[in-house]
Amino acid sequence: MRSKISYYLINIHVFQEGLFMACFLVPTGEAIVTTVIKHVADKKGFESPFIKRMNWLNNMLWGGSALLAFEHVWHGEVTPWFPFLTNAATPEQASEMLHEMAVNGVAMAVLVTLAWIAMVSISISVSKKSIKAEKPSIVPESKEA
Repeated sequence: MRSKISYYLINIHVFQEGLFMACFLVPTGEAIVTTVIKHVADKKGFESPFIKRMNWLNNMLWGGSALLAFEHVWHGEVTPWFPFLTNAATPEQASEMLHEMAVNGVAMAVLVTLAWIAMVSISISVSKKSIKAEKPSIVPESKEA
């Protein structure tokens, strides 16, 4: 029983001390990909409502990545010298870092993307409702004698 408790306490301590610090790279990678997709789609003239609103996703991904990167720099987890990420110095640490990126980074990127999909879907449905409300109803003219 004691070993389980100490294991969890050590993991909590390690997480709070910032040994896991590369999660911001996954949303940054997604932001790079979606920015390229948006530029290519604009050049080719795609008119999808999701492409039109891809700036929303790009803004959320770039902004969140910038804030996370700043937070990691602030806590000394990102350094201006090689290997730049303090947890990439040894293979064991790099393995933990890659696991953290796969778990937390992917979860953050997926959550932001799902929020964007919900925002676009709501935007589309609201705009369709407003278009229907603006259409005048066709009422036959009454003849007055």
